[in-house]
Amino acid sequence: MSHPLRIHLEKISPFSDAEFDYILSHFTTKKLKKHQFLVQEGNAVPNDHFVLKGLLKATHTSQDGKEHILQFAMEDWWISDYQAHFNQAAATINIDCLEETEVLCLSLHNREKLCSELHKIEHCFRVKTSNGYVALQRRIISLLDSSAKERYEQFLLQYPTLTQRLPKTMIAAYLGVSRETLSRLHGA
Repeated sequence: MSHPLRIHLEKISPFSDAEFDYILSHFTTKKLKKHQFLVQEGNAVPNDHFVLKGLLKATHTSQDGKEHILQFAMEDWWISDYQAHFNQAAATINIDCLEETEVLCLSLHNREKLCSELHKIEHCFRVKTSNGYVALQRRIISLLDSSAKERYEQFLLQYPTLTQRLPKTMIAAYLGVSRETLSRLHGA
C-alpha cells in the first residue's frame, strides 16, 4: 500500500520510489493527543504539517477574547501558521487537536532543500500553495457575500465528512453564525 503523502503528492506529479523515499527522509513524524497544541500563539513555528491521522483546528483569539476558527485540517491536508513559519516569527494562531493526531513535519530548511534539489516537489508545493490561496480567497468572499444558509450549504458540499466529526458549535463558529442559527439551517 502506498504512503498517504505519496498518494497526496502524486495527484500532482509522479515520483520514483527512490525520489519519494528521499522526500520522506526530510520529514519527521509527530503524534499528539486530543486537546494537545500543535502550534501555540507566541511560539516559534519551525514546521509545516501534513496530517496523516486526526482532526485539527486553527484559531485566532481576538482582543475581546472571542475565538475565531480559521481552518480545520483532517487527513491528507496541510496545516501550520504560515505567516510565522515562512517569516520565522512567533505564532499568531493556535492549532490544536480535536482528535488523536499524527502529522508529518517538514522544516522550512528541509522544504527549501527539497525544492532546490527536485523540481517535481517544488512544483507540487507551488500547486498546493496556489490551491490554498484560492481556497482562502473563496472563504473570505463567502464570509463577505454569502448568507448563513449559503455558507452552510457550501460547507456541507465541500466537507461532507467533517459534519460527522465536528460538534455543531465549531461548525457554527467556522461559518460565523450562532449555534441557534446553525440548528435552524440544519433543520431547514
